[in-house]
Order: sequence, then C-alpha cells, then structure tokens
Amino acid sequence: MLRAQPHENDAAVMPGSPRLTSMIDRIYCHIVWGTRDRAPLIDAGLARFLCAFLRGVAAQEHARILEIGMVRTHLHLLVRIRPTTDVSRLLQRLKGGSATIAGKEHHSTEGGRLRWAKGYSIFSVSWRSLAAVREYLRAQPVRHPDAVIPGWSGDSREYEDVGSDEWRSEHRKRM
Repeated sequence: MLRAQPHENDAAVMPGSPRLTSMIDRIYCHIVWGTRDRAPLIDAGLARFLCAFLRGVAAQEHARILEIGMVRTHLHLLVRIRPTTDVSRLLQRLKGGSATIAGKEHHSTEGGRLRWAKGYSIFSVSWRSLAAVREYLRAQPVRHPDAVIPGWSGDSREYEDVGSDEWRSEHRKRM
C-alpha cells in the first residue's frame, strides 16, 4: 500500500516518489567455518556451549540462527538476518567470541582448546530452499561419519513458518 504524504519515520527519498508503509524482509544465509587445520576439536561440551552462545550473539546482532549442523571439524549455520545486520561484525563475534569464551570458561569435555580456521563461507538462501538447507545441516553427521561428536545428539531446532514472523521496523504496524 502506498502513502502520498511523508511520515516522520520515512527515510529520505526523491521528491514526488511514493513511500512504502512497511518493509518485509526474508534474508537467509548458510554460513560455514571450520576448526584450525580441520582438527577434530569440537566435543560434546563445546557443541552444547556453541549452540547456546551462537544463538545469543546472533540475537544481539539482530539475526536468528534457525539451524545448526555440527561435526568435530566444522559447523554450518542457517541464519535469518535483517537488512541492518552487519554480517562481518556478526561473524567476527560468532567466531572470535566463541573461541575466546570457550577457552576462558573451559567448556571442552575433553580439555581441548577451540581454535577456528581463518575465514568462512557464506551463501544466500531462498526461502523456497529452507527445507533443503535444514536437511543438509541435519545430515552433517551422516555426511561425515568419521567426525561425529560423541555424546552429542544434535541441536534443538528453531522453527519458523516462512512469512509468519516477518521483522518490521519498530515504527511500522502489522496490517
């Protein structure tokens, strides 16, 4: 729906152009990174810590982790972000923060130290492909049977019906 008159919360636009009354976004990405030298560093204690820590940091950075797929050598995340999410800051906090805190608080059940490799991979995901990406992340232990995390049964998944939880500006109302 278009509105002819400007509103105090509207961003600057060209004079005479219509303004939108709300913004709906569905921005999903698949993020992957691994341990340093692909070493099997992630144990059950670290896996449990990582699931909670990563979700907490993501929420602080205006993102939601919908699915986590993890084996001893690497992890996959399905993330929903907002247009305002600073992706590089998000990844810096997810990777750097998790390694730092895991080391300080000794979350490893095997006494190991969590160290991540440099870099990460990030891929955009269409909302139509969410089910396939979720299945791919859940299948990580099957795809990498030699890297299964002993004593860890997997992450508790976070579900959303596509389109039912749209993020809107705090100044906008749901129609």
